[in-house]
Amino acid sequence: MTAHEVLPIDREFTPRLALRKRLGTLFGILSALAIIIGLTTLGLLIADVVRDGWHVLSWDFLTSYPSRRPEQAGIRSALVGTFYILILVAIIAFPLGVAAAIYLEEFAPRNRLTAIIEVNISNLAAVPSIVYGLLGVGVFVRTFMLGRSLIAGALTLSLLVLPIIIIASREALRAVPPSIREAGLALGASHWQTVRHFVLPAALPGILTGTILALARAIGETAPLITIGALTYVAFTPKSLFDPFTVLPIQIFNWISRPQAAFHERAAGGIIVLLAVLLLFNGLAIFLRARLQRRIRF
Repeated sequence: MTAHEVLPIDREFTPRLALRKRLGTLFGILSALAIIIGLTTLGLLIADVVRDGWHVLSWDFLTSYPSRRPEQAGIRSALVGTFYILILVAIIAFPLGVAAAIYLEEFAPRNRLTAIIEVNISNLAAVPSIVYGLLGVGVFVRTFMLGRSLIAGALTLSLLVLPIIIIASREALRAVPPSIREAGLALGASHWQTVRHFVLPAALPGILTGTILALARAIGETAPLITIGALTYVAFTPKSLFDPFTVLPIQIFNWISRPQAAFHERAAGGIIVLLAVLLLFNGLAIFLRARLQRRIRF
Protein backbone atom coordinates (compact mmCIF):
# COMPACT_ATOMS: atom_id res chain seq x y z
CA MET A 1 0.00 0.00 0.00
CA THR A 2 1.48 3.34 -1.07
CA ALA A 3 1.41 6.54 0.95
CA HIS A 4 -1.30 7.98 -1.33
CA GLU A 5 -3.71 5.09 -0.81
CA VAL A 6 -6.49 5.69 1.74
CA LEU A 7 -8.06 2.94 3.74
CA PRO A 8 -11.86 2.66 3.69
CA ILE A 9 -11.97 3.48 7.38
CA ASP A 10 -10.17 6.76 6.65
CA ARG A 11 -12.78 7.66 4.03
CA GLU A 12 -15.48 7.14 6.67
CA PHE A 13 -13.88 9.15 9.47
CA THR A 14 -12.33 12.06 7.55
CA PRO A 15 -15.65 13.88 6.93
CA ARG A 16 -16.75 13.19 10.50
CA LEU A 17 -13.48 14.54 11.85
CA ALA A 18 -13.94 17.76 9.89
CA LEU A 19 -17.52 18.03 11.16
CA ARG A 20 -16.35 17.50 14.72
CA LYS A 21 -13.78 20.26 14.35
CA ARG A 22 -16.43 22.66 13.02
CA LEU A 23 -18.81 21.73 15.83
CA GLY A 24 -16.01 22.12 18.38
CA THR A 25 -15.20 25.59 17.05
CA LEU A 26 -18.89 26.55 17.11
CA PHE A 27 -19.24 25.26 20.67
CA GLY A 28 -16.18 27.27 21.74
CA ILE A 29 -17.65 30.44 20.22
CA LEU A 30 -21.03 29.88 21.88
CA SER A 31 -19.34 29.20 25.23
CA ALA A 32 -17.29 32.38 24.95
CA LEU A 33 -20.44 34.37 24.10
CA ALA A 34 -22.26 32.88 27.09
CA ILE A 35 -19.37 33.85 29.39
CA ILE A 36 -19.21 37.37 27.94
CA ILE A 37 -22.99 37.87 28.28
CA GLY A 38 -22.99 36.55 31.85
CA LEU A 39 -20.02 38.63 32.97
CA THR A 40 -21.36 41.73 31.23
CA THR A 41 -24.75 41.35 32.92
CA LEU A 42 -23.10 40.78 36.29
CA GLY A 43 -20.85 43.78 35.79
CA LEU A 44 -23.81 46.03 34.91
CA LEU A 45 -25.74 44.86 37.96
CA ILE A 46 -22.78 45.46 40.26
CA ALA A 47 -22.16 48.88 38.70
CA ASP A 48 -25.81 49.83 39.21
CA VAL A 49 -25.71 48.70 42.86
CA VAL A 50 -22.45 50.56 43.52
CA ARG A 51 -23.82 53.71 41.89
CA ASP A 52 -26.94 53.66 44.05
CA GLY A 53 -25.40 52.61 47.36
CA TRP A 54 -21.84 53.86 47.45
CA HIS A 55 -22.70 57.24 48.97
CA VAL A 56 -24.56 55.69 51.93
CA LEU A 57 -21.54 53.69 53.09
CA SER A 58 -20.15 55.18 56.27
CA TRP A 59 -19.21 54.21 59.79
CA ASP A 60 -22.64 55.34 60.99
CA PHE A 61 -24.28 53.05 58.42
CA LEU A 62 -22.32 50.08 59.76
CA THR A 63 -22.87 50.87 63.45
CA SER A 64 -26.47 52.15 63.48
CA TYR A 65 -29.56 50.05 64.04
CA PRO A 66 -32.42 49.89 61.51
CA SER A 67 -34.82 52.79 61.67
CA ARG A 68 -38.07 53.90 60.09
CA ARG A 69 -36.21 57.02 58.99
CA PRO A 70 -34.01 56.05 56.05
CA GLU A 71 -31.35 58.67 56.76
CA GLN A 72 -30.77 57.06 60.19
CA ALA A 73 -31.11 53.39 59.20
CA GLY A 74 -28.07 51.14 59.53
CA ILE A 75 -27.10 47.49 59.36
CA ARG A 76 -25.52 46.88 62.77
CA SER A 77 -27.97 44.23 63.96
CA ALA A 78 -28.00 42.50 60.55
CA LEU A 79 -24.20 42.53 60.26
CA VAL A 80 -23.70 41.18 63.79
CA GLY A 81 -26.41 38.57 63.23
CA THR A 82 -24.72 37.47 60.00
CA PHE A 83 -21.39 36.90 61.75
CA TYR A 84 -23.08 35.08 64.64
CA ILE A 85 -24.88 32.80 62.21
CA LEU A 86 -21.67 32.22 60.29
CA ILE A 87 -19.69 31.25 63.40
CA LEU A 88 -22.42 28.92 64.67
CA VAL A 89 -22.82 27.22 61.27
CA ALA A 90 -19.06 26.68 61.08
CA ILE A 91 -18.97 25.19 64.60
CA ILE A 92 -21.87 22.85 63.84
CA ALA A 93 -21.39 21.86 60.20
CA PHE A 94 -17.60 21.67 59.84
CA PRO A 95 -16.82 18.84 62.32
CA LEU A 96 -19.93 16.87 61.35
CA GLY A 97 -19.24 17.21 57.63
CA VAL A 98 -15.55 16.31 57.86
CA ALA A 99 -16.25 13.36 60.18
CA ALA A 100 -18.94 12.03 57.83
CA ALA A 101 -16.60 12.43 54.84
CA ILE A 102 -13.76 10.60 56.60
CA TYR A 103 -16.04 7.72 57.54
CA LEU A 104 -17.61 7.38 54.10
CA GLU A 105 -14.33 7.68 52.22
CA GLU A 106 -11.93 5.81 54.50
CA PHE A 107 -13.83 3.41 56.74
CA ALA A 108 -17.33 2.68 55.40
CA PRO A 109 -17.78 -0.73 53.72
CA ARG A 110 -18.71 -0.68 50.05
CA ASN A 111 -22.21 -2.10 50.19
CA ARG A 112 -25.74 -1.14 49.20
CA LEU A 113 -26.37 0.92 52.35
CA THR A 114 -23.29 3.04 51.74
CA ALA A 115 -24.31 3.56 48.11
CA ILE A 116 -27.78 4.72 49.21
CA ILE A 117 -26.23 7.16 51.70
CA GLU A 118 -23.91 8.59 49.04
CA VAL A 119 -26.75 9.06 46.55
CA ASN A 120 -28.88 10.79 49.17
CA ILE A 121 -26.06 13.15 50.13
CA SER A 122 -25.60 14.12 46.47
CA ASN A 123 -29.34 14.70 46.12
CA LEU A 124 -29.52 16.77 49.32
CA ALA A 125 -26.86 19.12 47.95
CA ALA A 126 -29.25 20.03 45.11
CA VAL A 127 -32.41 20.46 47.21
CA PRO A 128 -33.82 24.04 47.10
CA SER A 129 -33.03 26.04 50.21
CA ILE A 130 -36.71 26.70 50.93
CA VAL A 131 -37.12 22.98 51.69
CA TYR A 132 -34.51 23.26 54.42
CA GLY A 133 -36.44 26.21 55.78
CA LEU A 134 -39.60 24.11 56.01
CA LEU A 135 -37.59 21.35 57.69
CA GLY A 136 -36.21 23.87 60.16
CA VAL A 137 -39.72 25.07 61.00
CA GLY A 138 -40.95 21.52 61.62
CA VAL A 139 -37.94 20.25 63.56
CA PHE A 140 -36.17 23.11 65.32
CA VAL A 141 -38.87 25.77 65.69
CA ARG A 142 -41.84 23.54 66.60
CA THR A 143 -40.59 20.12 67.71
CA PHE A 144 -37.65 21.38 69.80
CA MET A 145 -39.49 24.66 70.52
CA LEU A 146 -36.47 26.84 69.79
CA GLY A 147 -38.65 29.55 68.30
CA ARG A 148 -37.35 32.26 65.99
CA SER A 149 -33.96 32.16 67.64
CA LEU A 150 -30.37 32.43 66.55
CA ILE A 151 -29.66 28.76 67.21
CA ALA A 152 -32.69 27.67 65.15
CA GLY A 153 -31.40 29.64 62.17
CA ALA A 154 -27.88 28.29 62.60
CA LEU A 155 -29.10 24.68 62.77
CA THR A 156 -31.24 25.17 59.66
CA LEU A 157 -28.37 26.62 57.65
CA SER A 158 -26.07 23.88 58.97
CA LEU A 159 -28.37 21.30 57.39
CA LEU A 160 -28.24 23.31 54.17
CA VAL A 161 -24.44 23.38 53.87
CA LEU A 162 -23.70 19.98 55.42
CA PRO A 163 -24.06 17.97 52.16
CA ILE A 164 -21.80 20.46 50.38
CA ILE A 165 -19.11 20.15 53.03
CA ILE A 166 -19.33 16.35 52.95
CA ILE A 167 -18.98 16.22 49.16
CA ALA A 168 -16.10 18.73 49.10
CA SER A 169 -14.29 16.91 51.92
CA ARG A 170 -14.70 13.54 50.22
CA GLU A 171 -13.28 14.92 46.99
CA ALA A 172 -10.31 16.35 48.89
CA LEU A 173 -9.69 13.01 50.63
CA ARG A 174 -10.04 11.14 47.35
CA ALA A 175 -7.42 13.40 45.76
CA VAL A 176 -4.75 12.29 48.27
CA PRO A 177 -2.44 9.79 46.50
CA PRO A 178 -2.83 6.16 47.64
CA SER A 179 0.93 6.00 48.15
CA ILE A 180 0.57 8.19 51.26
CA ARG A 181 -1.83 5.70 52.82
CA GLU A 182 0.38 2.80 51.84
CA ALA A 183 3.46 4.51 53.30
CA GLY A 184 1.69 5.11 56.61
CA LEU A 185 0.52 1.52 56.85
CA ALA A 186 3.99 0.25 55.89
CA LEU A 187 5.50 2.20 58.78
CA GLY A 188 3.25 0.34 61.21
CA ALA A 189 0.55 2.96 61.73
CA SER A 190 -3.04 1.86 62.12
CA HIS A 191 -5.70 2.85 59.63
CA TRP A 192 -6.96 5.68 61.84
CA GLN A 193 -3.43 6.91 62.58
CA THR A 194 -2.67 6.97 58.87
CA VAL A 195 -5.81 8.97 58.13
CA ARG A 196 -5.27 11.35 61.04
CA HIS A 197 -1.56 12.09 60.62
CA PHE A 198 -1.04 11.72 56.86
CA VAL A 199 -4.24 11.75 54.79
CA LEU A 200 -6.20 14.45 56.62
CA PRO A 201 -3.37 17.05 56.66
CA ALA A 202 -2.81 16.49 52.94
CA ALA A 203 -6.53 16.94 52.23
CA LEU A 204 -6.99 19.92 54.56
CA PRO A 205 -6.52 22.66 51.90
CA GLY A 206 -9.36 21.26 49.80
CA ILE A 207 -11.54 20.65 52.86
CA LEU A 208 -11.13 24.22 54.11
CA THR A 209 -11.75 25.66 50.66
CA GLY A 210 -14.98 23.71 50.24
CA THR A 211 -16.09 24.60 53.77
CA ILE A 212 -15.49 28.32 53.37
CA LEU A 213 -17.31 28.38 50.03
CA ALA A 214 -20.24 26.52 51.65
CA LEU A 215 -20.30 29.08 54.46
CA ALA A 216 -20.26 31.85 51.87
CA ARG A 217 -23.40 30.34 50.38
CA ALA A 218 -25.00 30.26 53.83
CA ILE A 219 -24.35 33.99 54.25
CA GLY A 220 -26.44 34.83 51.18
CA GLU A 221 -29.41 32.58 51.95
CA THR A 222 -32.69 34.33 52.71
CA ALA A 223 -35.50 31.84 52.07
CA PRO A 224 -34.72 29.37 54.89
CA LEU A 225 -34.40 32.13 57.49
CA ILE A 226 -37.60 33.86 56.39
CA THR A 227 -39.37 30.51 56.54
CA ILE A 228 -38.35 29.85 60.14
CA GLY A 229 -39.48 33.36 61.07
CA ALA A 230 -36.34 35.47 61.27
CA LEU A 231 -37.32 39.09 61.92
CA THR A 232 -37.10 41.78 59.26
CA TYR A 233 -36.74 44.60 61.81
CA VAL A 234 -34.37 44.09 64.74
CA ALA A 235 -33.13 47.12 66.67
CA PHE A 236 -30.80 45.15 68.93
CA THR A 237 -28.02 42.58 68.72
CA PRO A 238 -28.56 39.03 70.02
CA LYS A 239 -27.21 38.43 73.53
CA SER A 240 -27.81 34.68 73.65
CA LEU A 241 -28.44 31.74 71.33
CA PHE A 242 -32.19 31.97 71.96
CA ASP A 243 -32.67 35.65 71.05
CA PRO A 244 -34.39 36.79 67.83
CA PHE A 245 -32.06 37.84 65.04
CA THR A 246 -31.78 39.14 61.52
CA VAL A 247 -29.12 38.90 58.81
CA LEU A 248 -27.99 41.07 55.93
CA PRO A 249 -30.07 39.37 53.17
CA ILE A 250 -33.28 39.76 55.22
CA GLN A 251 -32.50 43.39 56.03
CA ILE A 252 -31.85 44.07 52.34
CA PHE A 253 -35.11 42.34 51.44
CA ASN A 254 -36.97 44.51 53.97
CA TRP A 255 -35.54 47.75 52.59
CA ILE A 256 -35.98 46.89 48.93
CA SER A 257 -39.66 46.06 49.50
CA ARG A 258 -40.41 49.57 50.79
CA PRO A 259 -41.63 52.28 48.41
CA GLN A 260 -39.22 55.03 49.51
CA ALA A 261 -36.24 55.53 47.22
CA ALA A 262 -34.01 56.31 50.21
CA PHE A 263 -34.55 52.79 51.56
CA HIS A 264 -33.60 51.40 48.14
CA GLU A 265 -30.29 53.25 48.42
CA ARG A 266 -29.78 51.74 51.88
CA ALA A 267 -30.51 48.32 50.41
CA ALA A 268 -27.87 48.92 47.73
CA GLY A 269 -25.39 49.83 50.46
CA GLY A 270 -26.25 46.61 52.29
CA ILE A 271 -25.66 44.65 49.08
CA ILE A 272 -22.21 46.20 48.75
CA VAL A 273 -21.35 45.19 52.32
CA LEU A 274 -22.66 41.66 51.70
CA LEU A 275 -20.59 41.38 48.53
CA ALA A 276 -17.54 42.57 50.45
CA VAL A 277 -18.08 39.87 53.08
CA LEU A 278 -18.46 37.22 50.37
CA LEU A 279 -15.30 38.38 48.60
CA LEU A 280 -13.48 38.37 51.92
CA PHE A 281 -14.41 34.74 52.53
CA ASN A 282 -13.50 33.71 48.99
CA GLY A 283 -10.15 35.45 49.38
CA LEU A 284 -9.65 33.72 52.73
CA ALA A 285 -10.31 30.36 51.04
CA ILE A 286 -7.71 31.07 48.37
CA PHE A 287 -5.17 32.25 50.97
CA LEU A 288 -5.64 29.24 53.25
CA ARG A 289 -5.42 26.82 50.35
CA ALA A 290 -2.19 28.35 49.04
CA ARG A 291 -0.64 28.55 52.51
CA LEU A 292 -1.47 24.97 53.47
CA GLN A 293 -0.33 23.62 50.11
CA ARG A 294 2.98 25.44 50.52
CA ARG A 295 3.39 24.04 54.04
CA ILE A 296 2.64 20.49 52.88
CA ARG A 297 5.05 20.83 49.95
CA PHE A 298 7.93 21.88 52.18
